[in-house]
Amino acid sequence: MVVSSFFFNFANVKIKYYILYIVWYSFSLLPLKVHYAISDVMYFLMFKVIGYRRRLVQKHLADSFPEKSKDELDDIERKFYHKLCDYFVETVKAMTMSNRQIKERMVFKGVEVAEKCIEEGQSCAVYLGHTFNWEWVTSLPLWMSEKVHFGQLYHALENPEFDLLLLNQRQKWGAECIALTDILRKTIEYKKKNQPTIIGYLGDQVPHWNNIHHWCNFMNHDTPVMTGAERIARKNNQAAFFLDIKCPRRGYYEAEFKLITREVQKLKEFELTDIYFKMLEENIHRQPELWLWSHNRWKRTREEFDRRFQVIDGKVFPKEDVQA
Repeated sequence: MVVSSFFFNFANVKIKYYILYIVWYSFSLLPLKVHYAISDVMYFLMFKVIGYRRRLVQKHLADSFPEKSKDELDDIERKFYHKLCDYFVETVKAMTMSNRQIKERMVFKGVEVAEKCIEEGQSCAVYLGHTFNWEWVTSLPLWMSEKVHFGQLYHALENPEFDLLLLNQRQKWGAECIALTDILRKTIEYKKKNQPTIIGYLGDQVPHWNNIHHWCNFMNHDTPVMTGAERIARKNNQAAFFLDIKCPRRGYYEAEFKLITREVQKLKEFELTDIYFKMLEENIHRQPELWLWSHNRWKRTREEFDRRFQVIDGKVFPKEDVQA
């Protein structure tokens, strides 16, 4: 009974996946100018009609930019929703984009610095934020040597069909998606095999309560931050880079490798993480509409953490468990 139920659910997921794939693929074949026309309609519906997460976005913007006027904040808000809708259609379009098309629209700069590290036997950790369009960053393998193995930290989606679809799409240009639970084992494995790697980390996500080990001032907020990428970079002696992203015009992006350090182990604990968030903040200030303001980034506060949790020997425990 259990076995038959498993195979039924598996087959059901595969059927739904193929239906989703056909629909996604069909829309992807449309010219980009049509996609952007669809994006404009989506913007009107999402921003004007539905008001998708507008209160949250407005709060984040007001708290992050106290020096800006209401007109300036309103302008950022409108531009953000335009970019958010562009992100959706650009992600769909990526399925059928050729190597030439994606290289014209997602340009990488400073890759020679990372190549130098690889040539000298040092793998790289690349920090980036949820800056549009991070989905197109998966085309990085097209810009570098074939001997380099590319990886990106991957969080599975709750919907299995969308998860499988995006997993395949994100690996289209040769970058391996690595689950959070496997990242440390994988990097150690690559090091033992002398396999040069470049691993990308979207480091601005919200950590789970039991993974909060450090706070920093980010965008005028006391912010709990993820520190796993720093620990992995230290353990494997990786060079650390920040990927600075800009959008010179609609549908075109530039991502520049900025070296943070090749000697992570010489930095103080969490110093690399602090530097990353400082560079990300500078990136956001230049084009604030490119960052994902609709994500509830500051839902965890230090006050709630101190009330509910206790740190013992570097590990986080609920206070009731400690007291028990």
